[in-house]
Amino acid sequence: MAAWVLMSTRRDLPESPYLTAAAGRKPTRVPVWFMRQAGRSLPEYRALRAKNTMMQACFDAELITEITLQPVRRHGVDAAILFSDIVVPLRASGIDVDIVPDVGPVIAQPIRTASDVAMVKPLDREQVAPVAEAVSLLVAALGEVPLIGFAGAPFTLASYLVEGGPSRNHERTKAMMLGESDVWHALMTALTDVTIGFLRTQLDAGVDAIQLFDSWAGTLSLADYRTYVLPHSARVFEELAGTGRQERSDPGGHHDVPMTHFGVGTAELLGAMSEAVSVGDKPVVGVDWRTSLADAAARVRPGVALQGNLDPVVLLAGWPVVERAVRNVVDDGRRAVDAGATGHVFNLGHGVLPPTDPGIVTEAVALVHSL
Repeated sequence: MAAWVLMSTRRDLPESPYLTAAAGRKPTRVPVWFMRQAGRSLPEYRALRAKNTMMQACFDAELITEITLQPVRRHGVDAAILFSDIVVPLRASGIDVDIVPDVGPVIAQPIRTASDVAMVKPLDREQVAPVAEAVSLLVAALGEVPLIGFAGAPFTLASYLVEGGPSRNHERTKAMMLGESDVWHALMTALTDVTIGFLRTQLDAGVDAIQLFDSWAGTLSLADYRTYVLPHSARVFEELAGTGRQERSDPGGHHDVPMTHFGVGTAELLGAMSEAVSVGDKPVVGVDWRTSLADAAARVRPGVALQGNLDPVVLLAGWPVVERAVRNVVDDGRRAVDAGATGHVFNLGHGVLPPTDPGIVTEAVALVHSL
């Protein structure tokens, strides 16, 4: 308990540009971090991964800590994001899942029937203890840099479980969703519980913010999203709203943290996604590169900050193109704030691509800070 109290009181970061912008206040500079900044494009990450599989790395506290810190050291970003994978809580919930190189998550026994749903057990927090340990180590190592925890949203997890792996059209997923709605909602309920448990583990260990990734939600119509997905995603945020680091003056209480909801190809869903996350006091909606931030500001609910939205491919196009695009995103973020968004966090519209030159990323961060 003493260690918990020390950690809790030390992680008061009132000057953090990221936390300030996410909370709807004016930061000293435009904050910037990148999805998938931990890994992929970094040679120091590749050196570690050459000796460990992805799953091994995701369940090793020291490796999680080191990989999370690498982009902070190299790029000077305004937030670290916990190195993990969205299928980690599935492994800790009784699902036989592996991350296959050049393929992605592969499920040994896909979930296709009502009886299969029973394979999704409640999250075993002992199995994700290395994640909690890594969070504690990172809180001690990051100084004034906040740490973002994350999880996959129930729909994206369900799509992997039903399809058995990555899918272009999500045929089996949508067939279950539309044709066997009872089975679908039972599966989504179980996965929502797993997601809440995984995020709560990270919050209890000390993360400063959380992000829920719904990578495949953009494959849905707005009507289907509202019927089959929104209630479950909303419950994640509802149950976590107001949770976080315990205060010394109130050992039983909690401290609210920024919560971000992000998906790819979700222009038509941004309003509904903002409804899900707006239950918290510091809601943020991530925007991909297909939608301008100013347009997104008109789609989301009042009181929401925006995150995004440089096209990751731009980082492969050479510095003159990158510089111009970064300036445009910063300007667009200012227009979004003028249009009603409470703040702007600079990010990519999805994750850093493996061929990206790390030097370009470092220069982009410095440029954002200069603006």
